[in-house]
Formats: sequence, C-alpha cells, structure tokens
Amino acid sequence: MSVVTNGSMGHPLWTVRRARWFLVALHIAAAAVAPVNAISGLVGQPGNPAVAVLAALAIGGLQLRHTFAAARGERPRGWQWTGLALTVLVYLPMVWFGWNWAAMQWFVVASALMLLRGWPAALVAAAPILATSITSGVVVAREGASAAGVAFGVVYWLAGLVIGAVGLYGAARLVRVLDELHATRAELAELAVGRERLRLSRDLHDLLGQSLSAVSLKGDLAIRLLRNDPPGARAQIESLTGVARDALRGVRAVTRDEHAVSIRTEADGAAALLSAAGIEARIDVDLPELAPAVENVLAWAVREGVTNLLRHSDARTCSITAGHRDAAVWLEVVNDGVRTRAGDGSGLDGLAQRARALSGSVSAESTRDGRFRLLVEVPEEVA
Repeated sequence: MSVVTNGSMGHPLWTVRRARWFLVALHIAAAAVAPVNAISGLVGQPGNPAVAVLAALAIGGLQLRHTFAAARGERPRGWQWTGLALTVLVYLPMVWFGWNWAAMQWFVVASALMLLRGWPAALVAAAPILATSITSGVVVAREGASAAGVAFGVVYWLAGLVIGAVGLYGAARLVRVLDELHATRAELAELAVGRERLRLSRDLHDLLGQSLSAVSLKGDLAIRLLRNDPPGARAQIESLTGVARDALRGVRAVTRDEHAVSIRTEADGAAALLSAAGIEARIDVDLPELAPAVENVLAWAVREGVTNLLRHSDARTCSITAGHRDAAVWLEVVNDGVRTRAGDGSGLDGLAQRARALSGSVSAESTRDGRFRLLVEVPEEVA
C-alpha cells in the first residue's frame, strides 16, 4: 500500500509508516537479545562475537521479510526456503552458544505462525516452546534446584518465548489491520462522495425539472401573447424571471443541503403552472401537520408528478390528492394524457430513493383508460 502524507504528523497514513518503523525497531531489539547473551556469557561461557552478530543479522533480515509479507496478508516468494534457512540459523549456533542462544527460537515460532496454515502452524509453533520449557525444567532439576526453582525455569522460558513470538506476530498483524483500516476509510470517503453526488444530481433534477418546464411554458405563452396582448405577455415574462430567480436560489440551497420544500407551497405552484398550461387541475392535499421528512417526500412527489405531466403528456385534466391510510400517508397524481412510457428518466428513480429512505414506496403506471397514475406512500411515523 502506497503511503502519502500531507505533512501532518497526525495524519493516519503517517501512523502506518511509523508502525512499519516500529516493526524494524522491534526486530532489531528482539534479534539483539541472544547475541548480547552469547557475547557476555550470561548463561555459560562467552561465544564468538562475530558469529553471534552475523547470525543475528541474518535471522533478523529473514524475519523482517516474513513480517512485511504477513503485514500485507501474504507469504513471501520462496517462503519454504527462507523459513528453513531461518530455522537452521536459529538452531545451528546453539551448538556453540547453548542456552545463550535459546531466545532466538521466538523467531521460529513467529515465522511458523506467519508462513504456515492450520494445524501445521500450531504444531511447529508449539514444539519449540514446549520442548525448551520442559528441557529447562529437566536441566534445573538435575542441578538440584527445588520444585519452585524448576517451576520458575519452566515458566520463564514458556512465558519468554510466547511473549517474544506473540509480540513479533502481533506487530505484523497490527500493521495489516492499520492498512485495512485506512483502506476502509478511503472506501467510506469515496462512498460518501458518491452519495453526495447522487444527492446533488437528484435534487437538482427534481428542482430544475419543474422550473425549466415553467420557464419554457411561460416563454411560449409570452410569445403567443406578445402580438395581441402585450400586457399579458409582459406579466408572463415577469413571472418567468421570478421562476428563474427561485430556481437560482434553490440551486444554491441544494449545494449547501439546505433546500426545504413544503407540500402546500408545491401544490400552489403546481396549480398556477397547470393553469398557465391550460390544464384543469383538482388539488386536495390538506393534511394535518406531517413529520418534516414525510412532507419533504410528498412535496417532491408533487413537483415530480407535475414536471412529468408537462414534459411527457398531452393532459387536459390532472388531479393531485393526498390522505391517510393504515398508518401511512399517500399522495396520488393522475393525468389523462399519457404520451410516453411511464417510468422513463431519472426523476422517478430519485423519488423512489427518497421514499425508500423512509420505508415507503413509489408506483408509476399507465392505466387502461389512457391515464398516468403516480402513487407515493410513506409511513406516517418516521423513526
């Protein structure tokens, strides 16, 4: 995973980079324990410093290769051979260094957990820990130690190897989890951007669809009235500019996610627009106070229904009615002039998304008698 920072020490990706440096530091510290023991002769006679240091460097390098691969969720190329080489480098020096070198076995345990899968991993990881702990107990017992001393020797090596191996393996897992976390954050950010784009697209479509239809309608009407009724044409032009200004304010509000609609306002606007188009309208949307989310969906339904009527029908009559039924609120828009197939375009899809967000539904269909019916239903109580 590539790491890009913005110059901030607190940036999440900088945390991943620091975690990788932590892996390197941890391996250096772990690889230094046995050489220090061997050179100082902490347990037994001192050993050859050059051999101890070179062997430790080779073991640390091989383990880092395994660890960085495990941090990526994979095994390195030729892992069988690198695992075998690491095992040889861990156990061969014990011929000269004895117990001074025994701590290096935590690299064998950690690599077994990283390279092997299933029961072989558990078997290979457990064998050095148990064998070393038991051998330590036997050696201490032969030296005449008490039962407490034997127990201490067993627990010392058991805990030491387990803690060292788990530390190495857990650090690799930590880096992998951090990588996955940051990848998930990136995906969530992309999803949020995508949802915002869809919201803007849907709201702009729903907002501008009716406004542009009204501009077109009033412009055509003004042209027809210009010769015979200049005052009427002037009134339509003034109304047209008002619609354009309202659309501009609406666009600005949509971009800030502050655009609010009401069913009463949309119904009044629909009545004026249908009247200007010469369409007989019957509107009955008197509902008691609604939850804002419910009213928002119904208001957009009025706007979308009227927009579709003006764009896709030759209607002469239109009815917009609303009411309550079975703990739900419904709104129906019906016109008598179907010209194109119902459901075309993205407006109804956007309306359906709004309704589904409230566990509601939208249906749009052409009836046998040549009418188009849009029905929106949403629960009256919104969680």
